[in-house]
Amino acid sequence: MIFEDLPTTPTSEELIDKAFSRAARAGKAKGGLEAQQSMLQTAANIISDNLENVVTAWPDFEYEDDVHPFYYELADAIVDVDRLRQALSEVMWASRKAREIHEEYQPRLRKTDVDTARKHRKQAFARLADIVEQVDDHLLYINESRNDLRDLPEINPDEPTIVVAGYPNVGKSSFVNDVTNARGETASYPFTTKGIGVGHFEREHIRYQIVDTPGLLDRPPQERNEIESQAVSAIEHLADCMLVVVDPTGECGYPIASQLELRDAISARFEAIPVLTIANKEDRFEDGDLTEAVAADYTMSVETGANVETVLDAAVDAIDYEPELPFDG
Repeated sequence: MIFEDLPTTPTSEELIDKAFSRAARAGKAKGGLEAQQSMLQTAANIISDNLENVVTAWPDFEYEDDVHPFYYELADAIVDVDRLRQALSEVMWASRKAREIHEEYQPRLRKTDVDTARKHRKQAFARLADIVEQVDDHLLYINESRNDLRDLPEINPDEPTIVVAGYPNVGKSSFVNDVTNARGETASYPFTTKGIGVGHFEREHIRYQIVDTPGLLDRPPQERNEIESQAVSAIEHLADCMLVVVDPTGECGYPIASQLELRDAISARFEAIPVLTIANKEDRFEDGDLTEAVAADYTMSVETGANVETVLDAAVDAIDYEPELPFDG
């Protein structure tokens, strides 16, 4: 996952202390003008390199090759991506300024007496410290963003993906666990307390990803907060097929009319991809429960296993995924 290896971002105080303590050690190893030159070069290099490394550790949010739209939307649901990009830009500016200060002062330390050289070196140190302190708030926000993003569950946006939706207790999680190796493989996103279930299965040597999204797609759009709505936008970039599971018996605690309203809202939101209505608990509903209004594409019973594989095969057929083959010259 693109955010999991982001390094800790130093504070301005930590970076200044590191740079100047290393510079002091470098100066002790030499004498005269050479000591002042070595101290300035060491401090400037540490500051410039560390600030540049903060920036280059992050993907470039402007390019899809660096950040898939799924992860962009996901990141923007959790942190302010525009503010993060601005912070990274300011830190890169500070890195360049540190190099400019080094280039400005280093010639002054060559042809002069030691006392004057020491005075110029101290002036340079003061300017270096000032530059780093100017981006302290940006460094703090970058590190906060890193902490918020690095523990996101790993979902591969390049794998063919089935997203399972529907009200609570209709059998979504049981279905995901039944057809994959998930077995409760869940992780919590910052915008849902229940955690998102992710599992995998294979068909004809192709690996498919199946995602259960409790807390996001289990209630009407008007009941979602801004962050949750943003997360649903991320799911739009992820899903290749949507399974909306309904319980015609009403045993889930929600009337079938409400379930179908949610189904229709999901179909409207995800109109660019196949959306299949799956009536679960077929072992417990009467023929009369499955009215024309339900218009289920398939029925199944996760509890008995009836038609579960049929539903999975239908989702795979709906995706119609063809892997990219290497060019055969």
